[in-house]
Amino acid sequence: MMDASKAAALLLATLLATLTACRAPPPRAAPDRAPAPPDTHEPADGSYDWHGLLIAPFGSVLKEIPVTLHEVLLFRDKEQSAAPEDAECYAADAPAPRFVGRMPEEYLLCFKHDRLSRIQASVILPAAEAADLFAAACAGWLKNAAPAATNAAATNAAATNATATNAAAPAGAACEGSDADVHFSARLEEDTDQTVLSMALDGALDP
Repeated sequence: MMDASKAAALLLATLLATLTACRAPPPRAAPDRAPAPPDTHEPADGSYDWHGLLIAPFGSVLKEIPVTLHEVLLFRDKEQSAAPEDAECYAADAPAPRFVGRMPEEYLLCFKHDRLSRIQASVILPAAEAADLFAAACAGWLKNAAPAATNAAATNAAATNATATNAAAPAGAACEGSDADVHFSARLEEDTDQTVLSMALDGALDP
């Protein structure tokens, strides 16, 4: 039979163990899964879509254009970006729509027989990135459009040049196609040591 002193010691040890267990913090439940990494995907820049340059349907008369315009005089030549001989071109008084992530250096709306027939826009690109930007933009433009026959070679040449040399885009690289009733034609050009992306949008040809 256990004497009183041993019984008291056993009771004290039991009480201490109980108190220690009560004060211990409860174990943390393991999470079901590790937290997802932050989403680093950047949304596509809508300004790369040339449709944003078309602020009014082709065939619209001057008074239907939703911005105030003023007529400009252009130097006429045979380059792709030149306006048609019989067209009258206007610049917008309001800021132009952004294009390829930038404010256009030029944004013109040209009217033939008093109806909108062409839109021209140009932006300056960083020389070291111009070929990559142009190739990426061209791929997007051609995704849902009917390309011109020379597009694939021109786009591949621009991308190859940028990858191999990381230098300025080749002058004359072009991207052309048709989307519904709109024909688009873009070109990289060298202008006083700057690389310029010029875009021309033309409406359906006169019947």
